[in-house]
Amino acid sequence: MDTIQTLSNSFNDTSWGFALNILTVLMMYGPFYLANTGAMLFGKWIPDKFGFVSVAIDGGRTLKDGFRILGDGKTWNGFLGGAFFSGLLTLLTHHLWRGRDEVGSRPFIDPTLWASSEDWFWFGNEWGAAFVMGFVLGMACMTGDMIGSFFKRRKGHKREGSESSQAPLLDTLTFAITIFAVSFILFEGQIITSPDLVNEIVVLLLLTPVIHRATNILGFRLGLKSVPY
Repeated sequence: MDTIQTLSNSFNDTSWGFALNILTVLMMYGPFYLANTGAMLFGKWIPDKFGFVSVAIDGGRTLKDGFRILGDGKTWNGFLGGAFFSGLLTLLTHHLWRGRDEVGSRPFIDPTLWASSEDWFWFGNEWGAAFVMGFVLGMACMTGDMIGSFFKRRKGHKREGSESSQAPLLDTLTFAITIFAVSFILFEGQIITSPDLVNEIVVLLLLTPVIHRATNILGFRLGLKSVPY
């Protein structure tokens, strides 16, 4: 039995299957979701620490409504750094979980498990494929995040010092939808877009605002964030 059929049988397992599949999808998409963390690292923490200049994507420009296009929080440093960070995390997951294709492999499954030299993102070898997948979907995350910021600015939400204004759905659903949309457009036939996991992907999309809020509250209580959102 080949790898695809083995995992398909695993995904259809009824013993904690649906809940475990949701966790599996979260683990596979985790490196792409965490591009936002990389954006903060490269767009704020490193520049602040070493005195680098962060270049705002909108160049400080405003629209006719008088509000910035995106705001100072969206920088080229963060956009490219977030994508790079996502690529590195995808490399790490490939290193940790590659070859896990047995029924009991969930939830730790390599997002590039089904990649081959015939795929467009196969850059030299499996490691190149892992990085390219992570980088591309990291950019998708950053693009979705910018879309959310654009609409926040249009609603008059301004940044509060170094913290983004509170808008739970625009802060989460735009980047999650963009990640999943780009995944199905560019990575069809990969394990991250398996037809057996579509329902779980939809559920994860709906749970994203809850997960985002929970992690922010945790960061606030640990003193990593100044606000719990």
